[in-house]
Amino acid sequence: MLITIIGMALVVLLCRSAFMLTRDELPMPAWLREGLRYAPVAALTAVVAPELVLTRGHLITDWRDPRVFGAAAGLAFYIWRPSLFGTIVCGTGVMLALRFGLGW
Repeated sequence: MLITIIGMALVVLLCRSAFMLTRDELPMPAWLREGLRYAPVAALTAVVAPELVLTRGHLITDWRDPRVFGAAAGLAFYIWRPSLFGTIVCGTGVMLALRFGLGW
């Protein structure tokens, strides 16, 4: 088992470091470079969006879900003042206030 773990670690290390071992920058088409700019936003959306609209695999049906109001408050804060930390604090604060303050 130890040999398998070491072998897998070496394969992963080789695959991930292959791009750093070359001295010259790898050629990349402009359309791919442009598309990769949106990869982090797309990945974050793919993680966050289902958490906002699903509960145990089903769409939320109650309008009193604090996650939706927290996300809306965070979005409003970000439009008002583009600060990642402020957005997180505002959205989380609204969600927690509704959940624990009003019992939603």
